Amino acid sequence: MTETKQSWIEVYGHGGDIETAAARFGQRAEAILDYSANINPLGPPVEVIAALRDGLRAVIRYPDPGHRRFKAMLAEHVGAGTENILVGNGAAECMALLLLALRPEIVGVVDPCFSEYRELALKFGADIRSVSGEMEGAWRASSRRIMELLSGCDLVFLGQPNNPNGVQYSLEDIRAIAGEAQRLGTWLVLDEAFMDFIPHGERQTLLPELSSYSRTVIIRSMTKFYAIPGLRLGYAVGHPDVIQSMSAMQVTWSVNGLALLAGEACLRSGSEYERRTLELIHGERLRLTDGLQALGVDVTPGEVNYLLGELPTGWTAAAFQTAMGMRGVLIRSCAMYPGLGERHFRLAVKDGESNSRLLQTAAEVLQGSARPEA
Repeated sequence: MTETKQSWIEVYGHGGDIETAAARFGQRAEAILDYSANINPLGPPVEVIAALRDGLRAVIRYPDPGHRRFKAMLAEHVGAGTENILVGNGAAECMALLLLALRPEIVGVVDPCFSEYRELALKFGADIRSVSGEMEGAWRASSRRIMELLSGCDLVFLGQPNNPNGVQYSLEDIRAIAGEAQRLGTWLVLDEAFMDFIPHGERQTLLPELSSYSRTVIIRSMTKFYAIPGLRLGYAVGHPDVIQSMSAMQVTWSVNGLALLAGEACLRSGSEYERRTLELIHGERLRLTDGLQALGVDVTPGEVNYLLGELPTGWTAAAFQTAMGMRGVLIRSCAMYPGLGERHFRLAVKDGESNSRLLQTAAEVLQGSARPEA
């Protein structure tokens, strides 16, 4: 498959585009099993569904432009003051507001990484500098190379855990990197969109000690863990000065009322939903890893709800995506990610029934005698 055709499936640069995939593969959109977007397979907590149902009558009112009730709950949840928090229309809006507020001329990224870092920076007129992770480190870059990147940039994005490889940097490394950013006066943006999928005792997060690093901002998403991507909800945590600067750039009512109600319900959902999610993801991630490795796929040992794989020699991610898509399963090609190769792909970790279908379909494709035309 050529780069042009292959990128047509991810025409907007992200996974989860069922409509494009349905047209490309001749499938009904509702029949496609989507492994290209990394969403909690349990679906939203029951509290969220109830809150949305009961809150529908509120659509006749404007949402609170200050997000006050949700922000107060969020502040208690993360252990920060409300002045340290900005609520956004997804994590992507928080990133955009940072760039708008800080106006960096040079933005650094650590490849492979979430494509929105680079795309947003370019949209807002910044130049890009990058370093690449190493296969031996599960596609992490060394802390030394990241600190070198900091010295030549105004702002650096770093995924923690990173997308698409799904691994964390150690807290020791994160502290060193944040300390160097503080010394240099460079902004460090830690994207913790998938941190909730990691058990509390294993989270390498700077959040509890963020007050010591005024040049570091943490961004998190509510949409992945709580399975509400259609509502768009995320938040940033940082020094009050940078939060105020971001807020000044935010369009009034960018976060809709139903998203705010859903966010409040997410925070009320309790520990049982979290326990069930972590238990499911852990077990099914191991099963998917074993199943894919048995098919000759090299799997990066990720820690969250998605896996990065490299196909056996002779296959490309483009051909695999097409073959799987024609069978009603959508996976994410990672061939366009700087730092990765044409055989790399990513897939979500779902429930047991879905994962069984995924592995069966992958076996049919990879063990078949005919290689599909991509």
